This record gives sequence, structure tokens and C-alpha cells, in this order.
Amino acid sequence: MASKKPVAVMRDVAKLAGVSHQTVSRVLNEHPNVRQETRERVLEAMESLDYRRNLAARTLVTRQSHTLGIIGFETTLFGPASMLYGIEDAARTAGYLVSIAMVRNLDRRPVLEAVDRLRQHAVDGIIAIAPKPAVTNGLLQAPSDLYCVAVGGAGETEAVPTVRIDNATGARLATEHLLALGHSTVHHVAGPADWPEAQERIAGWRDALNRAGAVVPPIVPQSWNAESGYLQGQRLARDESVTAVFCANDRIALGVLRALHEAGRRVPEEVSVVGFDDMPDSGYFLPPLTTVRQDFAELGRRSLTLLLEHMAGPDDAESPAHVTVTPELIVRGSTAAPR
Repeated sequence: MASKKPVAVMRDVAKLAGVSHQTVSRVLNEHPNVRQETRERVLEAMESLDYRRNLAARTLVTRQSHTLGIIGFETTLFGPASMLYGIEDAARTAGYLVSIAMVRNLDRRPVLEAVDRLRQHAVDGIIAIAPKPAVTNGLLQAPSDLYCVAVGGAGETEAVPTVRIDNATGARLATEHLLALGHSTVHHVAGPADWPEAQERIAGWRDALNRAGAVVPPIVPQSWNAESGYLQGQRLARDESVTAVFCANDRIALGVLRALHEAGRRVPEEVSVVGFDDMPDSGYFLPPLTTVRQDFAELGRRSLTLLLEHMAGPDDAESPAHVTVTPELIVRGSTAAPR
């Protein structure tokens, strides 16, 4: 059996590069007072020895772990799950280690417990997926020396930096698209009443109808799932006056499409349908779904940038910044002019 190759340490790198232990440390910490020729020689020695820096030791010196905490919650919903992936990918791309704490309930206490778990891992900062105010309220009670950013949700009134999708604008884009096709009004199948994102989409839909002088149909907020869309779609399918439906997400739209199909209402010939999210499968619905695309990768990049800016800033920095990402309407085969 072959013997295991010994792990290279900093002194091995120094010996091979012909420099001091302190010079290797300066290169690792990107100190400016190192000649380029020396820096390259040290980097070559590190590569030759397959040297990996000791993060624990680095933490003791710099008081930074180069690890970021992410708070997510247990869900199969496409939006929050995609936000988690986008944040994690952005952090890893930037060279940060990631520690994830998942919560079962979107309440203040579980969020505080997640913050405490992440602090035990000595994270430099935390990015939390915050679709409900309770999550942001939990972050407000985090220790003052721990920088936090909230992603998702609605509004810019909280004292925590936020990055969010402009849900109202996305809803307006969807509604205005249907009105521009010639539909006299647009019905809405809403998400849960206690989710700010759902409320923003209702507000954007209603605003577009009011601006056009169109009738604002009644809504019944329920759930984010396809079953909710199916049940409400059955009600809409029985109303021959319904020619256009904007759904709060793509899963709801899937349920609406099935209900319309079972009722013999053809899409888009008789009823046009628009979703929100642009799930990877939305282009393969029958017909392919017109929807509002959320750029979750951009959300991840923006949230990381915002956190790093606040971590680098002075303690007496101005009030936290809020970043809004504008969604995009993706037109496919589920919308057309009314007959």
C-alpha cells in the first residue's frame, strides 16, 4: 500500500520558493509590499506542493473566516429554492465558503436560532431568504457586529439591507401584455394572502387595470401550488366572459391550464394565460407558457455585493441600501388576441 503524501505547510512553500515564512504569509494575504517576481515564485511553489492554506489559522490572524452564512427554509417552491441556489453560487464564485442553516417555519424565533447556529461557525455575514416580515424581524435582533442582508419579500422600510424582485412591475408587465392584445380585462389567480410578494403582484395587476380603465375582477388568495390554480381555474372556466388570466406563479398557471383544458376552453384561442417565475419547465407546458422571468442568479450576485459592501463600510455608514431587480416578460404560446 502506497504511503500517503504529507500535507504541505507554509514553511515547505517558503523553503521551495527561497523566501521567508513571513513573505509567504504576505502573498497569501495579498499584501501590496511584495515584488511581483517574488509573488509569482511563491505561487508556483504553492501549486507545485499542492498547498492549501490553513483557514483556521487565517481566521485567527485576520479575524475573518471567509465564510458566509445563508438562511433558507424547507420548501419545494421554485422561487425560494432558486434564490438559495443563486446566493450560494455567487458566494462560492467569489471564493467564500458557505454555511447553510435551514428553518422549518418562517417565524422570528427559528430565524434567531439559525443566526445563532451560524455565529457558532464564525461566519463573516449572513444572507437570509426573507419572503415574510418575520424573517427580517429576526435579522433585526441579530448581534450588531454581524452584517445581514435579506433577499426576497417586499418593501424597503426595514432597517436591514434588502435585495428583491420588483413584483409589482412584473405583474404590470403581464397585465399590460394581455390588455395590449385586446382583452377587456384580466382575471388574477393570487398567491397566499400572508406573502408580501403575492400582495405586490396583486397591487401591480390592479394598478395596470385601473390605469387602463378596465374592470377589476374579484380575487381569492389561496396557495402557491398547482392544486390551487386548478380549483380556481375550474371556476374561471365556467365563466364564458373570462378571456385572460394572470397567475401569481407558474405552478398556479399549470393548474389553471389543466382546468381550462378539461372544460374545453382552448388556450390561447379562447383564454390567454400568463404565469410568474419562468420555471425551467414553463416553456414545455402545453401550450408553452408566457410568464414573467425572475433572474435568481442576479439576485444572488446583488445580495452578495450588498453584503460585502456593508461588511467593508464603517460602523456609522448611512442607512442600509435596498436593491431592486426588474423582472422580464417572456412571451410564448399561451397568450393571443381574443377571438
